[in-house]
Amino acid sequence: MNKDYSRAIPPAWHSMAAVFIALGDEHRQRIVLSFEPGERLNVGQIAEVSTLARSTVSHHLKILREAGVLASEKIGKEVYFWLNKPLLQEVFGNVADYVERNA
Repeated sequence: MNKDYSRAIPPAWHSMAAVFIALGDEHRQRIVLSFEPGERLNVGQIAEVSTLARSTVSHHLKILREAGVLASEKIGKEVYFWLNKPLLQEVFGNVADYVERNA
């Protein structure tokens, strides 16, 4: 056991933590699972298949975007979201590497 509990959290883990915090909510997990491979969805499309109000979906999308789980682009009046696959692969890869080296 490493007894230095007070050691600093590596800087790369701060962004990783944001991803896990964002994915810790069941509604946000359901939003992430709404996306088909390569698909871009707007708030209305996501709200249509959810049990949540459009404003609540917008709130969850904001959290997912700020954590880097989703990327977005505004086209006209609509904002389209998609899974940020490179970031998610990096984060989950970092966790898998840590487990492989330390477990």
